[in-house]
Amino acid sequence: MVYTRKDVSRLTASEKRRFVNALLALKRRGEYDEFVRMHIDHYVSDGEGGLRAAHMAPSFLPWHRQFLLDLERALRRVDSSVTVPYWDWTRQRSATSVPWTKDLLGGNGRRSDHRVTTGPFAHATGNWPIRENVTDGVFLTRDLGRASNPIELPTAAELEGALRDPVYDTSPWDSTSTRGFRNKLEGWGSGRGSAAWRNHNRVHRWVGGNMVGGASVNDPVFWLHHAFVDLQWTRWQQRHRDARYLPAQPPRFGDPQRDRVVARHQDLPPWDVTPAQLEDVSGIYRYA
Repeated sequence: MVYTRKDVSRLTASEKRRFVNALLALKRRGEYDEFVRMHIDHYVSDGEGGLRAAHMAPSFLPWHRQFLLDLERALRRVDSSVTVPYWDWTRQRSATSVPWTKDLLGGNGRRSDHRVTTGPFAHATGNWPIRENVTDGVFLTRDLGRASNPIELPTAAELEGALRDPVYDTSPWDSTSTRGFRNKLEGWGSGRGSAAWRNHNRVHRWVGGNMVGGASVNDPVFWLHHAFVDLQWTRWQQRHRDARYLPAQPPRFGDPQRDRVVARHQDLPPWDVTPAQLEDVSGIYRYA
């Protein structure tokens, strides 16, 4: 049966409670930390060698789609009524609005060390210790809006700039691609500061704390953010119905991107699934 992912601002009190409780159950079992480790392991940048599957590559969108599905399936094994909600950061733009409420994700980190002190994921509850990380931090941190050097969340107009591009991705298939929907949505730009972070990337920077870097999954908002990013891929597909994931074929021998990017019919590590198989998920879930 097809299930529905809802706007987080439209969740009922019961839906919020069930979502939080399912996340906490995965954390207690140790399952949640496996997702954190997987994201760290597959966060490979342009400057590193090897295959880039999760970021700075065409497979950014299908990789995170499968990642979300795995998390959602784990949550639904705990509570079959739970789905991952999405956070529309073009509308919910305040550090005190949903999802930053005590009954959901909790609020901002305190000024001294950015430690989150409110909500179910606050360190003081004992329910959300940080075990997998790229630093020595053991508690959830946030710096919403970056008070010391403020930035704004992406606007609807900025998101529209990505959705308008009719081509999925273009050579050189990395963070320097100036054309293509994927990189405009993922948000690698030129320049310094907030100008270099667009759409998806700027949201990570706006949240700050654990959301910056490969261990960003430690903040549960990661899933709400990526559900909204996934929704944009769905909207782009509906707008550009003849467009498909690119590259269709692996780069040729001698191309610097050979063995560094995933083509349409190649497996996405660590799964036995291809981008082509993930282009249509209408039989699994829909967005409301």
